[in-house]
Amino acid sequence: MKAIVQDRYGSPDVLELREVDKPVVADHEVLVRVRTAAVNARDWHLMRGDPYLARLVLGFGRPKTKIRGTDFAGRVEAVGKDVNRFRPGDEVFGEADGAFAEYVCAPDDVVEPKPANLTFEQAAALPLAGNTALMGLRDLGRVQPGQKVLVNGASGGVGTFAVQIAKAFGAEVTGVCSTRNVDLVRSVGADHVVDYTQEDFTRNGRRYDVVLDLVGNRSLAECRRALTPAGTLVLSGGGVSEGGSLLGPMGLILRGQALSRFVSQRLLVLTATPNKENLAALRELAESGKVTPVIDRTYPLREVPEAIRYLEVEHAHAKVVITV
Repeated sequence: MKAIVQDRYGSPDVLELREVDKPVVADHEVLVRVRTAAVNARDWHLMRGDPYLARLVLGFGRPKTKIRGTDFAGRVEAVGKDVNRFRPGDEVFGEADGAFAEYVCAPDDVVEPKPANLTFEQAAALPLAGNTALMGLRDLGRVQPGQKVLVNGASGGVGTFAVQIAKAFGAEVTGVCSTRNVDLVRSVGADHVVDYTQEDFTRNGRRYDVVLDLVGNRSLAECRRALTPAGTLVLSGGGVSEGGSLLGPMGLILRGQALSRFVSQRLLVLTATPNKENLAALRELAESGKVTPVIDRTYPLREVPEAIRYLEVEHAHAKVVITV
């Protein structure tokens, strides 16, 4: 099969389209013929081995996992002997390493039936980014109807889902983005939009019950200024300037964990993990019309390096999808 393979850390130039062996399904796995995959910030962090501290897990000298990609949508090709939820031909979506390929093997507990009203392109955009937004708002933010929620980075892959999910939970939502993305953020349901080139959400005097920070470009002190006295700050991603190339966003995250012991506000770190329950929740939100994936661009499999370069350099709005 064809797959995007990486032998060393570096720029998108290290990614190559190659012929590799088709994966063999294990007892608890599902073999999926990939129709579409999606690009995430995680992909270029893994590609570059950034931050360096993460290489202790990813592979110190070179990446342990050779095939890039995580989000996928497609049709079941085969199932392991312990799998009874799926059968060949089922349309599914999910999250597993190695999605930039013609076939991917995934544990059956990170795969769910594809939302009936979504295209394969839309379904592939949903798992990682949607799950991150869902866990950040539901599990950590504990968003309730009537609360005021701010999403910093509202036009990105996670941000466009976060705005929609917060609205589905009954919150009054403010999205922070650049001038070019104001209309996009409004279109996904934000009640208010802050153009960060014109206004500083940490200094405009407004306070929020939950701030979901997907950028990490503001200090903890600044973010806390935007919270109510008992508000919740959820930190996810970004923050490379806080920790440099060694720690990356972990620098900001560690400071948040230390400070949270001494203040009335809740300062929490989001680590999103895939599971079928969350995928099922996202499917229900999609099928009810409360969440619709927004796609910025699509690329064929051979152009994954260009797709990741676009995401990394051009700061894509919404999701970038790969057609296989």
